[in-house]
Amino acid sequence: MSDIVDTGPYATGLQKRVANFTQLSPLSFIKRTASVYPEYTSIVHDDRSYTWLETYTRCRQLGSALKKRGIGAGDTVAVLMSNIPAMYEAHFGVSMAGAVLNTINTRLDAATVAFILDHGEAKVLITDKEFSATARAALTQCKSKPLVIDVDDDKVDGELIGEVEYESFLNEGDPEFEWTLPKDEWQAISLNYTSGTTGDPKGVVYHHRGAYLNAISNVVGWNMGHHPVYLWTLPMFHCNGWCFPWTLAAVAGTSVCLRKVSGENIYNAIADRKVTHFCGAPIVLGMVINATDQEHRTFSHEVNVMTAAAPPPAQVLAAMEQGGFKVTHVYGLTETYGPAVMCAWKDEWDGLSVEERAHEKSRQGVTYHMLEGLDVIDPETMQPVPRDGETMGEVMFQGNIVMKGYLKNAATTNESLGDGWFHSGDLGVMHPDNYIQLKDRSKDIIISGGENISSIEVEDTLYKFPGVDAAAVVARPDNKWGETPCAFITLRSGIEASEEEVIQFCRDNLAHYKCPKTVIFSELPKTSTGKIQKFKLRERAKELGSLN
Repeated sequence: MSDIVDTGPYATGLQKRVANFTQLSPLSFIKRTASVYPEYTSIVHDDRSYTWLETYTRCRQLGSALKKRGIGAGDTVAVLMSNIPAMYEAHFGVSMAGAVLNTINTRLDAATVAFILDHGEAKVLITDKEFSATARAALTQCKSKPLVIDVDDDKVDGELIGEVEYESFLNEGDPEFEWTLPKDEWQAISLNYTSGTTGDPKGVVYHHRGAYLNAISNVVGWNMGHHPVYLWTLPMFHCNGWCFPWTLAAVAGTSVCLRKVSGENIYNAIADRKVTHFCGAPIVLGMVINATDQEHRTFSHEVNVMTAAAPPPAQVLAAMEQGGFKVTHVYGLTETYGPAVMCAWKDEWDGLSVEERAHEKSRQGVTYHMLEGLDVIDPETMQPVPRDGETMGEVMFQGNIVMKGYLKNAATTNESLGDGWFHSGDLGVMHPDNYIQLKDRSKDIIISGGENISSIEVEDTLYKFPGVDAAAVVARPDNKWGETPCAFITLRSGIEASEEEVIQFCRDNLAHYKCPKTVIFSELPKTSTGKIQKFKLRERAKELGSLN
């Protein structure tokens, strides 16, 4: 990194001062919005709602109460909560105390939660009553002995297992608490653990600067404007809700909380709450597309959908567009604060057919506005691959919305960031128009007879087969070819198909060597954010044994 600074006449008398330089932090957003739009609605949860002034006050009380309990800079406050007001408030109140927020995946088992509490050295655990059984079991297994605060929601079952209930804890805090911005915007704001599919999860550390910038990228990239109504279909524990808690504070938006994500609940929120925006993996889009007539509600306003996680099949994108939804495709990782790449739309694509538009939109795209560098690079030579849409390399990132690193894991941090780029582990191509397109995770590429097969390409074809609700392709050992594609498929209710029909369909639409030689009809294991857990499917394919 260059150390060049101003020289000549610009080097004297033009230093940073309080009047002309402020550390970037999303805490500034909520302070401004509470001042400018104090009576606008900030959060809706069931029959309760809050104004921005009320939410700001509650966040200040949370920060103050934590400070009074001795929580400050360098301390971790873990939360195990659904998308409820307390979860939103934690995204500001914890930072107001100077501490670091660790949002824990609510689908994790107790042993993994215990590992996270210990690894992150949690001083406080705020737990939603809905997850009391997991929290209680985790606390008996971990060495950490955090202060446990219960969120008592009368709409869910569960026990109170902590020292104090959340509302009572807030009452310990000062509603006029004078919090301060971080002394350095590089200071940690949050800790997010990766899925841990190949061992213990890694703790990804975000800083205030990155959180601020990616929150603004969401606004600019999605053209959100003022006062959007945002439905929380995306878990706030996932990459801090892709930074949208902070985004909504910047634009004085309304958060509509949602404990259970379903097609019916999504349509009800759109019709009744006038939701304008929501995010989700392709599995969430599937809930919308496959909603029954009884679940479906009509609406006349524009609804914007941001999708990421597994690359969305073109068929799914086309179906969403036909249903009246405007879909923006983004891509990122936990290590990039969630979305860092977007399929920026071009006006000339409006004249394409629905299928052609969906094909363009299925590409991952170009840099988010606040990401500095994005390229597809040969990891051996560290040189960019040709921009021909065919040559594969590793997708790499560079800039302010790349993580600080992995907590207590200097070796992996240096390996991931040490040569000037963050190595994503995703394989892709760069098109001539500088849009990237993913082809696979490096571990998901199928090498059959020396040929690389993209599981994503095969899955895109499978989604075109009539009645396919979900599809995933992994490698199965093969005595002749080394490995061959094995397809796992979930069919929609009432649909029937045979293995032979699916294979023949693929042979009609793909090069034959890319076609599955095995098709298994079953439910697919998924994470809480809708990603298909391919590592479990790889295990199942391996258990099938080698094809002869």
